[in-house]
Amino acid sequence: MNDHAVPGISRVCPECGRRVPPKVSSCRCGHVLEELVETAGGAANELEAEVVPWAKRRARQGASSLMTTVVVAGAASLTMYFWMKQTPAPPGNAVTAVHPSARSRAKAAAAESTVPAAPSSTSLPAESPVPAVLADDVAAPPSVAVPGLSLEDVVSRAMPAVVRVEASGGFGSGFFVASDTIVTNAHVVGSNSSVTIRRIDGRTTPARVDTTAPELDIAIMRISTPDPLQATLTMGSGMNARAGQEIIALGTPLGLQNTVTRGIVSAVREVGGVTLVQTDAAINPGNSGGPLVDRGGLVIGIATMGIGSAAAQGLSFGVAIEHAQNLLAGRRFLGTGTPVSSLNQAMTGRQGATGSDAAREEGVKTYEQAMAAVARTADALDGSWRNFRNSCYLGRVAGGALEREWFALWDQRAMQGAVSPGCEAAFASLRGIAFDVRNGVLAAQEAARRTGVYPGTLRDVRRRHRLEYPD
Repeated sequence: MNDHAVPGISRVCPECGRRVPPKVSSCRCGHVLEELVETAGGAANELEAEVVPWAKRRARQGASSLMTTVVVAGAASLTMYFWMKQTPAPPGNAVTAVHPSARSRAKAAAAESTVPAAPSSTSLPAESPVPAVLADDVAAPPSVAVPGLSLEDVVSRAMPAVVRVEASGGFGSGFFVASDTIVTNAHVVGSNSSVTIRRIDGRTTPARVDTTAPELDIAIMRISTPDPLQATLTMGSGMNARAGQEIIALGTPLGLQNTVTRGIVSAVREVGGVTLVQTDAAINPGNSGGPLVDRGGLVIGIATMGIGSAAAQGLSFGVAIEHAQNLLAGRRFLGTGTPVSSLNQAMTGRQGATGSDAAREEGVKTYEQAMAAVARTADALDGSWRNFRNSCYLGRVAGGALEREWFALWDQRAMQGAVSPGCEAAFASLRGIAFDVRNGVLAAQEAARRTGVYPGTLRDVRRRHRLEYPD
């Protein structure tokens, strides 16, 4: 039985809802109670007047409390979800780098913020909506560095762009930087206005010598009918090369086309205003004008000289490719001397040419003059040899890749034919002149050697005058 319906037992405080004995005039909450009417009906009416409003208020308070609890719980859940989904923003106006996945989480949070508030009901939906996962939120696999090209790949890609350059004064190497443009050494083309290039597949094409820069030992050649499918090399940087960096030399050493040697960058040197890439990769006669390529396949230099002697091993040099880039752009280098002469001076460790330096430079000049004089005799002998060959000699000459076929006169084993009757005197005259040429070269070379001229310099001078002989 409900106590509220029994008069005389207790009554309920309308303020806090506690039961209060009927004779107590104030509740513990401080509310002053009205005097209780003694009649049974009056007590019942009083109790009803007090209890019913209190019960209604408690019901409303309970419903309100339940609604508040549901809303607070929902807000707390959303807050916790957002806190776990995103990183708190930095304080103040700090600028931070934002990862793409963070941006996607922000977009997801913004999308979720547009979801309507939870309904004020004591029941929850059977399934809470799950926000869509954006593509950027999926953890991406760690990036893997693309491995560099293998040595074989670099060579196979670069080789079709490398050619043999055949000039009247000898041969060398070159490489395509455009379908109609070839770079080589100035000393390879010499004074020729046109040369022949031989590709890797044996095809030959005439090329016009467009620009020469002896002070850089660089020449630019052009082809009038370029092959649109011609492989080309991309120019990198020799001035920024690093010591220890791997390097590859491609060319035609000693006439052996499609030859590859490998080494490292030993140093990058500035001599006479020209930047030279020093390497221990083998650079032999015929490599001149060929590319020095890094492991990425970029040209960083143009092979120009190698120094090989008992006192020096593994000393080779190439002109930094930036000089060729400037020349192609029409910017000339206003320097004196050549890379060879500048290097000769640099290798002495002095700035001025005094003492042995002066003697060496004088020896180079004397040797140049001697070779020029001998070359004039050799040129005249070319015509006499052709006449003799056509009318007085029957058989073959085992001259091989000699600069001039009559060099075979220095070796009786190379003359494998017979001299026609009546031509013996002409043959003896030719041999005498040929040996005079050879003796002149040997004498000039010995004199230059005594003055300290470097073997590489002597070789370059002989090649320019077509007087290089394997022996």
